[in-house]
Amino acid sequence: MYFLGIDIGTSSVKVSIVEASSQRKVCSAQYPAEEAPIISPQPNWAEQDPRDWWAYFKQALSKANASGLYDPKQITAIGIAYQMHGLVVVDKDQQVLRNAIIWCDSRAVELGNAAFEEMGKAFNLQHHLNSPGNFTASKLAWVKANEPEIYQKIDKIMLPGDFIAMKLSGTISTSISALSEGIFWDFQRNELSTALLDYYGFDANLIPTILPVFAEHGQIKQTVADELGLSAAVTINYKAGDQPNNALSLNVLQPGEVAATAGTSGVIYGVSDKLIADRESRVNTFAHVNYRKDEVRTGVLLCINGTGIMNSWGRKLLGKELSYDQINTLAAASPIGSKGLQVIPFGNGAERMLNNQLVGASISAIDLNRHETADILRAIQEGIAFAFRYGLDIMRKNGLYPQMIRAGNANLFLSPVFRDSFVGATNVPVEVYDHDGSVGAAMGAGIGSGYYADFREAFQSLKPVYTVEPNHVDQYEENYQQWKEILVNKIKAK
Repeated sequence: MYFLGIDIGTSSVKVSIVEASSQRKVCSAQYPAEEAPIISPQPNWAEQDPRDWWAYFKQALSKANASGLYDPKQITAIGIAYQMHGLVVVDKDQQVLRNAIIWCDSRAVELGNAAFEEMGKAFNLQHHLNSPGNFTASKLAWVKANEPEIYQKIDKIMLPGDFIAMKLSGTISTSISALSEGIFWDFQRNELSTALLDYYGFDANLIPTILPVFAEHGQIKQTVADELGLSAAVTINYKAGDQPNNALSLNVLQPGEVAATAGTSGVIYGVSDKLIADRESRVNTFAHVNYRKDEVRTGVLLCINGTGIMNSWGRKLLGKELSYDQINTLAAASPIGSKGLQVIPFGNGAERMLNNQLVGASISAIDLNRHETADILRAIQEGIAFAFRYGLDIMRKNGLYPQMIRAGNANLFLSPVFRDSFVGATNVPVEVYDHDGSVGAAMGAGIGSGYYADFREAFQSLKPVYTVEPNHVDQYEENYQQWKEILVNKIKAK
């Protein structure tokens, strides 16, 4: 018996097949091999075609099935993880009406900020735990205001993972966790936020059926099963945003436990048993995958748009012919501090932790006689690590003081330079696990289908590959303070 995990990322779609009894990953595949494009028809806009995600998924699954390492007919349950905060809209025939407005799109910031003020900051923080910002609800408000002919045709709105579930099963559903990440959930009243719906003028019928995260979200259609080589008895038993799902994959489920990712964007995600709200909504609180009305489990999320995408930009500019492993080796040739170079990585839309400001990316203190490619590549990874430190200090002000951070052995955490910079700058050790989002989604399917009795059984074999302890902390602190001064001056200049 196997579980299929699907991770709808910004750069690619990845699938993993996990053998149920051993909890062992038997195969993974992703598509496309290079980063999927982000459509940006105007500055600070970011879109993708949901139909591309579906095509990428089919290609990735076809690659996995072709491995011969398992029988696709023995897959019994599917779990889906997805890039958070996106907006997908379909008509009554489940046809996509426009490109998805994805997480790093900034067009709705002003609408969300106005809602924060006009609905009342205290009300929003008490009931939604966040400003509406540029989250899903505000993106829908932008469509309503600017594309009324499309808005009138909308039958249901959904997040990226909901769309893939719809394509598989023909069923559209959501969860409290998903609604909270779109700022549609009222935590005080434990219901869909009628106040937000009324403010934006949304019909509640646009919201899909609300189900638990771990539940049956549809059974695969016969035609789809035939096309994909799967059994028509397969059910979708789990859906979650990529960051709650990453936390699940690392068994980060209880108060005080913390996970981190460093892909296209960067995230620190801590679990709390309180309804935490940052006054300036620089970090955000959503319902975690195990949130219940009678047992609060929230995920306090620091999201940095400009992290891995900055590293990708550096590779495209300076070493497109090199692999990321080669880039990491080259970066390691430069000493700590990158010979004085400093990189501000915020070039991927408005940054929530910077009060939704568009600060932009920059490289400072270039010495044309000293600095080489290795120094720039290292400075990029150090700058990303410093961005994490800046955000972690905000989380600390909100009462989260992680003693250990868990991360998957993927993306930037594959780089020794980044790992050492992250740990040195934050002064918090990191446990690295050989799990990723697609494996976590597969395990979620096992939990949601009832194969595993509880979380403890599902993750009994999970152990860290290695632990990175802080080193050269004083040196990183000195470099971080210089980096922070550059950032503060950039913010003041805006």
